[in-house]
Amino acid sequence: MSAVASWNELDDRAIAYARALAADAVQNVGNGHPGTAMSLAPVAYLLFQRHLIHDPSDPTWLGRDRFILSCGHSSLTLYTQLFYSGYGIEMQDLQSFRTWGSLTPGHPEFGHTAGVEMTTGPLGQGVATAVGMAMAARYERGLLDRDTPDNESIFDHCIWVICSDGDLQEGVSAEASSLAGTQELGNLNIIYDDNRISIEGDTHNAFTEDVSMRYRAYGWQVIEVATADDGNVDIAALDAAMIAAKNEKTKPSLIRLKTVIAWPAPTLRGTGKSHGSALGDEEIAATKVLLGLNPDEKFAMPSDVLAHARQVSNRGALLHEQWNSAFADWKSKNSNSAQLLERLRNQELPSNWDADLPFFAAGKDIATRAASGEVINALAKILPEFWGGSADLAGSNNTSIDGASSFLPATSAIKGADPYGRIIHFGIREHAMGSVLNGIALHGLSRCFGGTFAVFSDYMRPAVRLAALMQIPSTFIWTHDSIGVGEDGPTHQPIEHFAALRAIPGLDVIRPGDANEVTEAWKKIIVGKRTAGILLSRQNLPVIDRSNCAPASGTAQGAYVIKDAPKPVAILIATGSELSLALDVASSLAAEGIHLRVVSAPCLEWFAEQSDAYKESVLPAAIALKVSIEVGIAQGWRDLIGDAGIAISLEHYGASADAKRLFNEFGFSVDKISARIKAAL
Repeated sequence: MSAVASWNELDDRAIAYARALAADAVQNVGNGHPGTAMSLAPVAYLLFQRHLIHDPSDPTWLGRDRFILSCGHSSLTLYTQLFYSGYGIEMQDLQSFRTWGSLTPGHPEFGHTAGVEMTTGPLGQGVATAVGMAMAARYERGLLDRDTPDNESIFDHCIWVICSDGDLQEGVSAEASSLAGTQELGNLNIIYDDNRISIEGDTHNAFTEDVSMRYRAYGWQVIEVATADDGNVDIAALDAAMIAAKNEKTKPSLIRLKTVIAWPAPTLRGTGKSHGSALGDEEIAATKVLLGLNPDEKFAMPSDVLAHARQVSNRGALLHEQWNSAFADWKSKNSNSAQLLERLRNQELPSNWDADLPFFAAGKDIATRAASGEVINALAKILPEFWGGSADLAGSNNTSIDGASSFLPATSAIKGADPYGRIIHFGIREHAMGSVLNGIALHGLSRCFGGTFAVFSDYMRPAVRLAALMQIPSTFIWTHDSIGVGEDGPTHQPIEHFAALRAIPGLDVIRPGDANEVTEAWKKIIVGKRTAGILLSRQNLPVIDRSNCAPASGTAQGAYVIKDAPKPVAILIATGSELSLALDVASSLAAEGIHLRVVSAPCLEWFAEQSDAYKESVLPAAIALKVSIEVGIAQGWRDLIGDAGIAISLEHYGASADAKRLFNEFGFSVDKISARIKAAL
């Protein structure tokens, strides 16, 4: 049913006041982005009032649609609708826009403001993350309600996005949109604000492609909506487009909406200045006159207009009540799925969930990537919510789930395709993979992982940083983590990456030293619900004999004494493939009467969280000489080893040769490390 049938003068006034609020809020603080918030006011109002399924009294309602403002700089577009809808933002919050401690920061922040589904600002991330949400919605539906006919499940819902020209110029949105077309995500609807303006002016300075043609080539439904004759948004045409988008169930939809930025500002509409600068008092006053408002009033909001807008909460409450009734019926007929849902919503794990995780016996060598693959498969047997894949590197990353089908639409001709499959084929799209993982984590019920080579973590760094910023449990698997890659050469050998990843606040960077540390690392990742990246070796590593070394359970503390000695004169601290080397160095020097303590440090972030007493017990100040051993740059290690310490590191790129030759050539051998320690002593 068309929303415009019930449209009235109060709706028009609400939009007019929303435009004025955008201008006033930016002018009040002196900086911000008024133009898009002004021109998008009718778009967001129509969506929130008539189409988006949401209940302001319960922002986390399971049956809600999700909305993402990908162009996060236009945050007032969202804040105004949260104010209108009754999410807890009030006029004083709009008046304190972009100021310390407010609910209305410059860009929307997940977990900070009710109704904000993700942190946006880095352009393109909202579009790509929304693809992950749409995939998660389908997977969760299959997990809980697989047999209900299409489009009839209580778990069916839409993901809505408003994005900008800038979002669609960023490469991550292209990667993710291509994947969305392949996945036939009919639950994904994007409204593209095509205003042809960015900071430098006309986007045709750099962006002249046919976006509609591009998205049709991706396999999307594209609906074009022109502006009204006066340059305003054509509400009736946009409403029809939204209805068409909701009705399309086999393709994602792009509504290409032509707008005039800062409409109806008399001199600054359609200009680059209105994008990121306050309009000025005179321009705002003149704009208010054109809107039929009092030019002398600031932050005006008539009670009848706000009361009318907040009636949307009644619509939300009714939809929620209807959903609850259907949910009760579903629970009565699906007791097992209902129990699973309860566990997932409570973020609980099954009892004894880790009982069958692999333990690896000493006496053979195994690459930590291979050990991780075994753990993944063991977890998959007990956790149906656990799924994932890689950026076209499943065999190398060991990210496949044995016997599982591929997450692909029912129409796919690919063998093993299943719309609810557990193996995701991200394609060679590392950046989109990171964002998709974030969307799945934000959606809330499942746990997902994605893998690539460690050197390509750079391609996905913005998404990794955003995951850490939002404090969500995205899990990144990075294999081939050192010069142990060997013959592939320096392009594929990460050198600076450990330090660069550890520099991201809130990211747990885990580099297990043997197969059993891999098991323990995964246990903490699953329990921890934090952003984590696990670095894994390509080459085989010895499985450490725990009969004469400390148990691998010490991994959970981030660093632990794996092998001690009587009155040690130095401490070796190692991660990953260098752990067995450190043990060999200690053994060799012990034969010469030089006794060393060996510390395994798989996760410096976990270690940093331990008590001072524990840290002192592992790395006592009384032992002055501390030696870090890691095949990467030394940056960051000085905090642990001190000025008197030695960093056995690699401060240049690698080379193409076998791994054993490279380790020896670059100083990572028992003899060369022993010589440096003896010289220091």
